[in-house]
Amino acid sequence: MLSRTFRLLLVACLVTSSASAANDPFVGKWKVAPSKSKLNDEMKVEVAGANRYTLTFAPGAVDTIVADGSDQPALSGTTLSVTVKGPNSWVVIRKMKGRTLLTGYWTLSEDGKTLNDAYTEYAPDGSASSIPYVYERTAGSSGFQGTWDSDSEKVKAGIELQIQRYEGDGLSFNSGSDAKMAKKLKFDGKDYPDLDPNEDAGSAYSGRRVNERSLEITQKFKGKITGTRQIELSTDLKTLTVTVRLVGQSRPKSVLVYERESRASPLPCMGSTPPGINEADPTVNVRTSRYFRCLLTALVI
Repeated sequence: MLSRTFRLLLVACLVTSSASAANDPFVGKWKVAPSKSKLNDEMKVEVAGANRYTLTFAPGAVDTIVADGSDQPALSGTTLSVTVKGPNSWVVIRKMKGRTLLTGYWTLSEDGKTLNDAYTEYAPDGSASSIPYVYERTAGSSGFQGTWDSDSEKVKAGIELQIQRYEGDGLSFNSGSDAKMAKKLKFDGKDYPDLDPNEDAGSAYSGRRVNERSLEITQKFKGKITGTRQIELSTDLKTLTVTVRLVGQSRPKSVLVYERESRASPLPCMGSTPPGINEADPTVNVRTSRYFRCLLTALVI
């Protein structure tokens, strides 16, 4: 449930001496192609005792809750409640300091193969944003217990990505209009702490250049790998595909396809102020998910 969407910085190392920074094929301005892109949300429900369940929304984003309808301590200072309305109906509510962050009304199909989630997020001003999610069972046989995947959320149009050279073989990634919001990455293969204040302490990243048209980024949390991100260029250098995979999940978290707008990069390479939460940005932490994303938003308000 908390899953949609997900965050990770990029880093890699040079593979050949001929691939100089001056001719880096990743440099340029890119625009996402929504019709070619796909987002996946995966959650797991496991029995942890009598009327007690473990809900996993992303690597490290796990809550264990008694399904009695009461608000119980949960991730990052929030509370979570699960109310069983019937064998095929649950209500899930997350709050922060008494304020409702999200609600999810889960309904199972009669054959137990589909889970419908009437999901709503609430902004600090009380405004609501709702999306009906439809999940397919990919593990488990009955009840809410099992693994569920949904591609109901769609990539929004208009998302742009600017990639520039940074300190030799490094790259700077910016998905906003402010150059100071760019994330700057060196490709030396070392682990670097994630300094984004929206990230948990202990987050780190590393990466490498697989070849002149492919980057592989690894995200870690307290030394353990939580996900990977592959960034690949087409042979004609006109398409950039970013594939995010989370540890323990059967399907890619997202596959974002960008089309090149230009090779030129007008923005100066400045600053490293962390950007806001944007799941379509290939530099964000892969641990971000729908319910976890909402939680992070509440924490920074």
